[in-house]
Order: sequence, then structure tokens, then C-alpha cells
Amino acid sequence: MTKKKKKIYKKKGKVVKDLTKNIFRILNEDSSRFFNYKQIASKLKIEDTDGKNQVIKKLAELTATKKIKEVDRGKFQINEDRKYSIGTLDVTSNGNGYFITDDYENDVFIPNINLGKGLHGDVVRAYVYKRKRSNKLEADVVEIIERAKTEFVGVLQKNKNFGFVICDNHKMYADIFISENKMNGAEHGDKVQATIQDWPENSKNPFGKITTVLGKPGDHNTEMHSILLEYDLPYEFEPEVEKEAQNLELEITKEEIGKRRDMRKDLTFTIDPKDAKDFDDALSFTKLENGNFEVGIHIADVSHYLQPKTILDDEAYDRATSVYLVDRVVPMLPEMLSNGVCSLRPNEEKLTFSAVFEINQKAQIVNEWFGRTVTYSDQRFAYEEAQDIIENVTLSDDVQPYTMPADISIIDEEYTVTPEVVEATLQLDKLAKILRKKRMKQGAISFDRVEVKFNLDEEANPVGVFFKTSKDANKLIEEFMLLANRKVAEFIGRSKGKPSGKTFIYRVHDEPNEEKLASLENIIGKFGYKIDTTTKASTSDSLNQLLSDVNGKAESNMIETLAIRTMSKAVYTTKNIGHYGLAFDYYSHFTSPIRRYPDVMTHRLLQHYLDGGETPKADPYEEKCKHSSNREELASKAERSSIKYMQVKYMQDHKDEVFDGVITGVTEWGIYVEITANKCEGMVRIRDIKSDYYIFDEKQYAIIGQSTKNMYQLGDDVKVQVKKTDLERKHLDFNLIEE
Repeated sequence: MTKKKKKIYKKKGKVVKDLTKNIFRILNEDSSRFFNYKQIASKLKIEDTDGKNQVIKKLAELTATKKIKEVDRGKFQINEDRKYSIGTLDVTSNGNGYFITDDYENDVFIPNINLGKGLHGDVVRAYVYKRKRSNKLEADVVEIIERAKTEFVGVLQKNKNFGFVICDNHKMYADIFISENKMNGAEHGDKVQATIQDWPENSKNPFGKITTVLGKPGDHNTEMHSILLEYDLPYEFEPEVEKEAQNLELEITKEEIGKRRDMRKDLTFTIDPKDAKDFDDALSFTKLENGNFEVGIHIADVSHYLQPKTILDDEAYDRATSVYLVDRVVPMLPEMLSNGVCSLRPNEEKLTFSAVFEINQKAQIVNEWFGRTVTYSDQRFAYEEAQDIIENVTLSDDVQPYTMPADISIIDEEYTVTPEVVEATLQLDKLAKILRKKRMKQGAISFDRVEVKFNLDEEANPVGVFFKTSKDANKLIEEFMLLANRKVAEFIGRSKGKPSGKTFIYRVHDEPNEEKLASLENIIGKFGYKIDTTTKASTSDSLNQLLSDVNGKAESNMIETLAIRTMSKAVYTTKNIGHYGLAFDYYSHFTSPIRRYPDVMTHRLLQHYLDGGETPKADPYEEKCKHSSNREELASKAERSSIKYMQVKYMQDHKDEVFDGVITGVTEWGIYVEITANKCEGMVRIRDIKSDYYIFDEKQYAIIGQSTKNMYQLGDDVKVQVKKTDLERKHLDFNLIEE
């Protein structure tokens, strides 16, 4: 799928997006009129010379490509003759679609009959026209330029000598026809992966073959593997990859230590989740004679073992990320590396890549150093253990040993934590809180969302739901990882206060979408909340206030979700625009090379520059960034899909119970309800509400009874009962308990 390029122009000295779309909007308001550049600039409230010049330049560019036409000297009009455009197809779950293209301000509706065998995400050529009655734009797909996806997971429905694969993907509107000789041994009712091979002109179904038989629907492993394959994610390593990992030279030689800064004697420890198996970061802490502290952020030196142009490196790049499903981790690197040689396990010497800072009592950076090190972890903490120290010990000049309670301890018995480790934990917590306060003051947005987690039995069945919240120990690690990521990016990306021009891997986050912010403002107004979007600073301040205000309320999860949706997606790129959500001008990913390939690229480039290397060409790295961003998005979708699967599976055993919930979405076919106690979301279909005939009111985000005028509105508290659970489609249907 191609990604739309964001155009920018200046408006009153500020950067504004989508000049092309804004020009189209003006010309489309009345396609019979024509406008000169002054009129267009006036409508866009552009007053400065630079901004007007950009409008002139853009008008010339659009005229040259025949997207608009110059009807008289300096007078422009929409080009009605140009009706064919290239763009991306967005198919909805009801079988219709939208055509997304830079040629039109808004996405263009495509009725199902006009999809022309186009599938979700395909790059297509479409004919755009106005409907005679409504004068609204519609599109007709005339050519498939590039398929986004040809492999689908679904269930085989087999007849005598042929069958159809009914796809799990709700955006796949056509079943895949499978002839008898292409079933690959699959039986009726099997969950399979099928590949589309052809789509004959006279057939409403694509023709394909079954490539993998996954098992029976509803079987736990079958469904987990189905999720991974649906998003083109692997679930095992090929033998040659494992073999290359096994053959790596693992010994840390004196020669290698001699090339590095030796920090084995510095007090060093890790803080990770209780069930973590790979530890890719550690902190060291030393009190200096001048009263400052030396804090080392030590990261597994994956790039030492993962050499370019090897099978192992190719596999890591292809995967680009570890995938975290509810019941398993699919690692980017073989276990030999991820849980073994690269993992910063306690009481073991490890090769690391470090960012070392001298920090004063006000958490100001006095000195910084970056480079390869060798370290030795003295202690492994779970977050709960570090949190126990933070909550129960006060920082003083005479810190005593601390007895870790058995019910908190990761070894399930009491043990003694040394005064040095206790003091380091408390000092780091103090510094982290100052760093966080500074970050928030600079405009960072705090999305401290509650995570839904499942208690699983031995067969990975969900037997309980609990909520994971971020506490001080989590935020301690977060702040120092953010510090390392930011300072590495600044070290390479900035020179004497200006961009250095060096090729580097940045993690960027654009400003929120203005239309989505306006929509959020409208929705939260119904709950009595407000946001101020006048300036960048007021937007971030009021978003933080909103998130604080809704914390603990029934509508919190819904409003937090809507607020997140206003945000742009963070991506990897060589073109730095800063990170809006974190309020950083420079930001990279340096701290997790065991599970993220961009961090490996960051390590390699950082070492290249430390060695005095010239800047390499950006284009190959930009391609790798796009690949990594795409794989990250797929992994995120797979994670969400596995959570949805577990929620549906969990609710199967709770069909007789009545739950309190909140309406989180309203559509013309029903209302979405999230259960307050466990965050499981399902749908109440309008046709299942028997008390009245309900009509969708888009403006009020509600459905209204035709006779009773009874209203069910976004954010309302309701009671529901499970009507149907569909594991294959990962869908919940609720019955509304009407009072």
C-alpha cells in the first residue's frame, strides 16, 4: 500500500498541511468559477510573500499535471476532463469502499458493485464522477495496479469436488474458490491459509489454492497461528536461521574487552516484567565526588552478533519486530540470541552499547558519552520489587539493607537487597520524576492507559482478567530509556544547534489531525469536557487535562481511545520532524535491539559515526524504515486481534451473567458496548432491540426510538448480556437489558 505524501505550506509563518487538497477544496466549491492565486491565498488566509509564492508554485504544478486547468492567464479552474485518478482502496466491513487519493479533498465513496475486484489496501485506478441526484462524488474501480494482499486465512467449506474458503478478514468480501486438486489435503471445516492465483473476468469469486492447513477452528494454537498468518507474520524460524545462530562465536575475549569501555565494576541492575525472558536494557549508578551521579543506560549489543549480509540479519530485517500475542512472544531473533547471549541476565558479563550521562541533582545533563561497553548485572528486579522499595523506603544519608517480602519476591522467598542497590533505585526514581515533570511541562502528552491482561491456565485458556497500570518503577525505566533515545538522536542529528544532515534513523510523530481533534471536541462536549486547540501548547495541555479528568470514570477507556485516534502514527524515517507526543525535537529508537530492527540500524550508524565515517546515502535506509514501520503496524494489529480473541473466549463462559457497560460507538446497524469490569467490547444490533424501532442519529451519536423517543447515546451506561460469541470472527454480540 502506498502512503500519501504530506504536503506543507506556510500560513502566517506557520507550517500547514495539505496545500494540494485545500486548493482542490476551493476549486471544487463551485467548479464553474475560476480563481487567481490572490483569491486562493485570501481564502486560505495566507498573507506572507513566502506562502503566496508556494501557492503560485503549487498552481503551476497542478496545471502541468492537468489536475487543474488555466482558463485564462492566471485564472484557474478544476479540470472536469480529468476523471481518472490513482489511489488506495479502503473496503469497509459492509462490502462498500472508499477511494483515497491526493486528487480529491475527501475520500470518494465506492458502492460494492463498482469495486471492480479491488480488495482492501489495493492501489487502483478509478473513474470519479458525480451522482446525478445528490451531486456527490462516487468512484468506479477500472484497474488494479497493485495488490496489497493475496494470502488470506479462513475456513474451508468443501463440496463434492470443489470448495470455498470463507475468510476471517471482515474486509474480504469475496470467498475464494478452491478446485479439488488445489486443496492440499484440507478437509471440510479446516482453518487454512489460501493464496489468490487468478480472478476470471466472468467470476464473482477469485480462484486460489490452499497453501497451509492450520487445524480446526476454535483450537487455541490454530487460532493463534491464524492470527499471525493473517498479518503475514512468521511463527517459527527456518532450520538454517537456527543453525547460524547456534554457530555464533559467544566467548567474550580479552581482545574484545580491550576495544570497549570496561564498566563491569559499576553497580548495574535490570528492572523488567516478572515473566520477562529477554533483558535488553540495564541501568548503572555511581555517586561522583562532585555530588553528581553517573547513570549508564546499557543496551544489549545485538549488532556485535548480528552482522550485515548474513542469513540471521536478513531474517531479523524481514521480521523487523518481535510480536507479542496474549499467550506468547514471536521473537525477532532466535532464542539463542534473544533469551541467551544478548540478554543482560544477572551475574553474567555482557557486551553492551551504552549511553552514559553525568547528571546533577536537578536532573540536568552535565556530560554525555556513547560507545560500546562490557557490563556485569548485579541484580535483577521485577517492576513489583523495585516498586516495593520506592513505596516503602525513604531516601536518606543512611540507607539500610531492605528485606524483600516473599509475596513480592520473584524467587518466592525473602531476600536482602543491599543498601547500594536500594539507594540507586531511590535516586534514579527521584531523577526520573524530575525528567518526567520537565517533559510534561514542555508539552509531552501522557497516555498512561490501563492494559487489559489475562490470567491463563496451563492450556492457555483465559480464566480471569486483570488491569495492568504503570507505576513509579515502570516510569523510572521509561524516563531513562527516553533520555537515551533522545540524546542519541541529538548527538547524531544536531550540530551546533542546527540539523547535521547526517543520515540517521528517527522515530517521528506528527501533530494531531485537525479534523479528528474537532470530532473529539464534539464528542467529549457531551460529557462536559473541553479541549483548547488554539495552539500546539494549548492542545497538549488540554489533552493532558482531559486524560487526567476522565481517569477512573466509566467513559475513560472510550475517551482515551478516541484521543489516541486523533494522533498521527509514529513511524521510522530518515527525515526528522520531531516527536509531538513526547515533545522532543530529536528522537530515535536505541534501547531495544533484541526486539526492534530499527534499533539495530541505529546502533550500526552510531558506531559508524563514532568511528569517523562519512554519512551514507539516505534512500536505502528510508526503504528499511518504511518496511520496519509497516511490520510494526502488522504486529500491532496481530496483538489486538489476539486480545479480541481472548476476550471472546473468556466471555464464552459468562453467557448467563448481566454486565454493566458503557456505549463506546454508535452506527446505523447497532451500538458498541464495552463491559466496565473487563473492557470486553461487543455489539448490540438494532434489530435485536425489541422495545421500539430505533433510528440512527449521526449528529447526536445516538439511536432514537421512533415511537418512544427513547435514546441510547454514546457514553450512556447500559446493562448487557452475551448473546453470541464467534471465535473465528473474534466478535461478540450482546443483548441489551432494557429497564
